[in-house]
Amino acid sequence: MTDKKATLSVNGKTIELPVYSGATGPDVIDVRGLVEEGLFTYDPGFVSTAACESQITYIDGANGVLLHRGYPIEQLAEKSDYLEVCYLLIHGELPTAEQAEEFRSTVKNHTMIHEQLRNFFNGFRRDAHPMAIMCGVVGALSAFYHDTMDFSDEHHREIAAFRLMAKMPTLAAMCYKYSTGQPFMYPRNDLDYAGNFLHMMFGTPCEPYQVNPVVAKAMDRIFVLHADHEQNASTSTVRLAGSSGANPFACIASGIAALWGPAHGGANEAVLNMLLEIGDESRIPEFIQRAKDKSDPFRLMGFGHRVYKNFDPRAKVMKQTCDDVLKELGCENDPLFRIARELERIALEDPYFVEKKLYPNVDFYSGIILRAVGIPVSMFTVIFAMARTIGWFSHWHEMVSSSYRIGRPRQLYTGHTARDYPSK
Repeated sequence: MTDKKATLSVNGKTIELPVYSGATGPDVIDVRGLVEEGLFTYDPGFVSTAACESQITYIDGANGVLLHRGYPIEQLAEKSDYLEVCYLLIHGELPTAEQAEEFRSTVKNHTMIHEQLRNFFNGFRRDAHPMAIMCGVVGALSAFYHDTMDFSDEHHREIAAFRLMAKMPTLAAMCYKYSTGQPFMYPRNDLDYAGNFLHMMFGTPCEPYQVNPVVAKAMDRIFVLHADHEQNASTSTVRLAGSSGANPFACIASGIAALWGPAHGGANEAVLNMLLEIGDESRIPEFIQRAKDKSDPFRLMGFGHRVYKNFDPRAKVMKQTCDDVLKELGCENDPLFRIARELERIALEDPYFVEKKLYPNVDFYSGIILRAVGIPVSMFTVIFAMARTIGWFSHWHEMVSSSYRIGRPRQLYTGHTARDYPSK
């Protein structure tokens, strides 16, 4: 219980509402009692509404803080790896050496997919967007694992977690291979998570892929930095779908659909498209002026962030990774990357961008890394979805492991009031 109260006066009537404090961050006013008074709150986009209680991820946008289970993202990106972060998000604590080894081994033993699922790909056009395919095949996983779909059972939830973590890279790589007409590559359990994904993406039966450790480390870091981001649009979608009792494969498919929106998961894709639009370093001043002109629709993509008002804590880590990859692959003088470098310099030095805090964010650097590695722009959001799956699942798992209610947002109705059907 709480001793804090908020007082609301409506039409001369005073209503007391409980105020709760979390471990950190702003207090929240419990408005559930308003419905008894015939009132709802109005919050388009739910930007001022806490729809759930969670212990997984915390963001302080004003101070550039991102914590997973209390650990700063900078420390996790530097000292941990993706599978350890997966364990942390699900279980709440870092694993012991024995737990980590068992966890990695179990993930590796679930990387194969059912052979019949391969046939699903043949139903898509070769030029289908990879995200369209991912929505379909991830949702279809529930048709193959209906023997472990009692999600009131902790063991069944655990099996679902391993299946999703292990099979998402396999499915993502298959989406890419299908679009190129190349044969699917089976996973290799002798490789780590990121290395195995690169092998399935770029290997062929006649020419095995040699994993570059610098590139593999960069991919793993991209996965870590995108693993979770609190109650964003796709995570909220997963929770809302899960509140109906839907299975986790269907819920993750709904998250993929929400992530596909250009306002959410398509930011790093938009960065590359912007660089292609600029086309040459000589045109940068022209586009900088356009970015400063409020009447011009052009915007610098990958700069600033809706949540982080000072800096994106993930961007600092990603910048160093970007530098390492470009140097390793000898791409520093690629025309597109030279444009990116100059834009980065201007954003960090130009008074206009400094004042408005339009700093390079994680999407700016991740898009450049993926392009350098050879991953096509159409696959960028697929990789985002692959990394974010563990965050989505952790939130679903947290919700179904405790008491919850089916989501039912209210509305401010502005349509016609009751009226009679006209006589003919």
